[in-house]
Amino acid sequence: MKDLLVIAISAAIVNNVVLSQFLGICPFLGVSKKTDTALGMGLAVTFVIGISSIVCGVIYHFILIPLNLEYLQTIVFILVIACLVQFVEMFLKKSVPALYNALGVYLPLITTNCAVLGVALNNVQYDYNILEGFVYGVCTALGFLIAIVIMASIREKMEYNNIPRPFQGTAIVLVTAGLMSIAFFGFSGII
Repeated sequence: MKDLLVIAISAAIVNNVVLSQFLGICPFLGVSKKTDTALGMGLAVTFVIGISSIVCGVIYHFILIPLNLEYLQTIVFILVIACLVQFVEMFLKKSVPALYNALGVYLPLITTNCAVLGVALNNVQYDYNILEGFVYGVCTALGFLIAIVIMASIREKMEYNNIPRPFQGTAIVLVTAGLMSIAFFGFSGII
């Protein structure tokens, strides 16, 4: 239980996927304009990473390893992630059309979100079993959710600020992301 707690805190805060590993930057910067949209994207990514951690772990441990096909892990993981993203996209289109429209092109981009594939590959690299991989995946996704919602909240507040012309637009967003990364770096001594 203690090991799972260490994995959880490490994945969500200390080694935040966006702010310390720099994975998933595209949706982090692209979808973080409004808090509602950022929350929806974070929840969609959390679902995809959580389920893909389990499915990829089962396939890796019970199919690829016994058949000595470990070299196919990246291709298999990409296929699993693509299928899960299609499922999420169909579900949101039917159940929550407003969120589906708000996420726009960024929803299919979850397939190419390097954070999702990075979690599956890290589970193999860290030699996590299926439960540890699931905890790592969900907590990594929660770390992504925390980072994207904080960024969206800051960006919403920045709309009302008088920002110098050279820093307007993408520049201030990148400066903000850098400052957030420095703030999260302060957690590195915890674990």
